[in-house]
Amino acid sequence: MGVLDEWRGLWRSIKVYRLDKNHARALDEMHRDFAGPDDLVFDIGAHVGDRTASFRRLGARVVVCEPQTNCLRVLRLLHGRDRDVTLLETAVSDREGVLTFSVNTRNPTVSTLSTEFVTAANAGAKGWEGQTWDKQVQVRATTLDALIAKYGAPVFVKIDVEGAEEQVLRGLSAPVPALSFEFTTIQRDVADACLRRCADLGYDRFNVSLGESQIMTFASPVDAGTMRGHIAGLPHEANSGDIYALRDDWTGRTGLNMKGDTRE
Repeated sequence: MGVLDEWRGLWRSIKVYRLDKNHARALDEMHRDFAGPDDLVFDIGAHVGDRTASFRRLGARVVVCEPQTNCLRVLRLLHGRDRDVTLLETAVSDREGVLTFSVNTRNPTVSTLSTEFVTAANAGAKGWEGQTWDKQVQVRATTLDALIAKYGAPVFVKIDVEGAEEQVLRGLSAPVPALSFEFTTIQRDVADACLRRCADLGYDRFNVSLGESQIMTFASPVDAGTMRGHIAGLPHEANSGDIYALRDDWTGRTGLNMKGDTRE
């Protein structure tokens, strides 16, 4: 793969995630219950920053972590002059140091620290045909605890790291008010491990948004066991989504979005 392939892959991500106004509006509706003016949010695995842009539209300050150099170039172009956005070229895991990162040049949104994720995708899973992780690079890694020690405790953490979500959660020793983590149907075991880690941290209420719908599945948050059963029962074609984890004392800013789809 050459440089042209890399930028073609990145341009695809920009079109999908940054140029779709309906996508942006849906993100804002989803996020406004989690963050608002002057709140601090962590965007872990920012890619080209559609979530960062949404949090900024809502007035929140954002610490952005993204290990891919080309993605950081896009983020610096779009947010580099914004004093309320801190851009860090780093992965996030359960330990600090240097880790091996597998790059999917043509589809950089699924580049990952997780070799298990690559193996699962390459095991003949429907919908993942033709995906190739064609390059490995060394990246710096930090932890959520280290980020909190330096930048302060966020009100919300978004985690989207293609199969390495449990490792990110293991780098967090005390819960923040709310967080989300991505899951895929090719690695339901990772979602299960993340739910167990969230329970250990004290999260006891959960909801889920499938794909890029930005619509909560349940009318009100459910317990971990119910969520575990729901993820296990999803058809393979559901592909992916985001699970939202809440502490029992979390109330949210509007009280709307965690009650399912209230939009007309």
